Amino acid sequence: MESLTCGNSRIVGCRFSVHPMADDFKEMILTALNEVDMSKVWSETDDITTCIRGRSEHVFDVTRAIYARLADTGVHVAFNGTFSVGCPGDTQGHAYMDVDGERLNIPLERQSSMDSSAHFAVYPMGTENYMPIIASAVEKAQEHGTFTEGVHYASRLDGNVHDVFATLEEMFVTAAQQDENGHLLLTATLSANSPSKQKTS
Repeated sequence: MESLTCGNSRIVGCRFSVHPMADDFKEMILTALNEVDMSKVWSETDDITTCIRGRSEHVFDVTRAIYARLADTGVHVAFNGTFSVGCPGDTQGHAYMDVDGERLNIPLERQSSMDSSAHFAVYPMGTENYMPIIASAVEKAQEHGTFTEGVHYASRLDGNVHDVFATLEEMFVTAAQQDENGHLLLTATLSANSPSKQKTS
């Protein structure tokens, strides 16, 4: 997949949180963060969320690996993230834009074969011509075979963990390339191993 332009104004970032529905959630989160290789992204974790920044392929590599690692435990886990590119004033951590494109966490990600569901929304900022960009993102999801339906204020994806995350990444990259100088946001809420889904399946 073609990377986004590497440069000061095209840093990709994601601020996210993961929520394993288990008594030992703290240990599960810390284990996932420690097992995933984040050496190619700038990262910072506080008591609310984790923020990672760098090249698009590494931001998606890290977030997918953390989510897949937790989903593979069989515990109900939720992921909430906001992906961003082109944020005005995003200047810290440029060194991570110069690393190579090899993804470090593919073996870890492939350990998981769990199904996942997601709600996503694409927000092209500062442009009046935003609907074609959103429509092209939905078309990408349909091409992947993961698009399920539109819902209020979002659209739904269903499929394997890797297929769902691959869909989110390609939608984000494609939408960003349509407005190479713009600010783009993609919000994503993912769920795996939900008991609610099992009861309604």
